[in-house]
Amino acid sequence: MNTIVGLKELRENMGEYVAAVEKGKSFTVVRRSRPIFKITPVDVWGDEGVWETVVDLSKNKKGGVPAAGVLKYMKEYGLDR
Repeated sequence: MNTIVGLKELRENMGEYVAAVEKGKSFTVVRRSRPIFKITPVDVWGDEGVWETVVDLSKNKKGGVPAAGVLKYMKEYGLDR
């Protein structure tokens, strides 16, 4: 949900707005009734919540495959570029 907040209100109560953004809330900040910027939560992983399974190495060996082994294989076959 996106809520409108005045710039002065934001400055005076920054802590409250930071806490609200941490909980997932978004705000459009206005000055003199004109929107100037938006505040939205950051997607820490940078993937916007979308994951794509490329290879499931846990099917090859219980507990997965060590990354060092995968990197060694990729270098041997020129797949590390």
